[in-house]
Amino acid sequence: MFQLPKELMDLCIKRIDGFPVEGFVKGKGPKKPTLMLIGEAPGENEAIQGVPFIGRAGEELNKSLTSIGLSRDDVYMTSAVRSRPYVWREKKTRNGEITIRKYNRPPTKQEIVAHAPILDYELQHIAPMVIVTLGNVGLQRLLGKGEKVSELHGQILNRPIRHLKSLDSTEYVWSTENYVIIPTYHPASVFYRPSNRDYLTEDWLKIGNYILTQKS
Repeated sequence: MFQLPKELMDLCIKRIDGFPVEGFVKGKGPKKPTLMLIGEAPGENEAIQGVPFIGRAGEELNKSLTSIGLSRDDVYMTSAVRSRPYVWREKKTRNGEITIRKYNRPPTKQEIVAHAPILDYELQHIAPMVIVTLGNVGLQRLLGKGEKVSELHGQILNRPIRHLKSLDSTEYVWSTENYVIIPTYHPASVFYRPSNRDYLTEDWLKIGNYILTQKS
């Protein structure tokens, strides 16, 4: 299993100190996986257990992997941000009481930059057959803010990706080499937009077909 350097993790935890985030989830998987999956950020369950892609979204992802003959052991799972971004919100209970609790939220640009060195390191040292971005955050972290999963999902892209100019920089530059990337929707998207399930099914079939062509 691939391991991140402790010094790098400590640096990125320090870089994100003071932001409304909690927990820290390492990437998980082999050094030469079939797929590298890049998501958004951990949710509540991931932050508590320290394991990427668990809970309901993890179950959906497992179904997608199974549909193309893969398991979690075949993939490296990571994300743009490694700590759970949260926001405090009020919620009315059934008996009319008001409670305040933490809810997930998308990571900010500053939070993504804070943890960018980790993903940069993973991309430099892990050799997947293909990178699969799950949702807009992972896609835009690699290819820029203007790219949208609604326009690119299921496409096989061969492009340079963005990485920080240096550890102490907030500026991205383009890699000199190309990476094979297939964007798709985040598995959790089916919970708030059920129509995405058809897109996910089709996209994962394309991912599976691409893997077969590379192995043949």
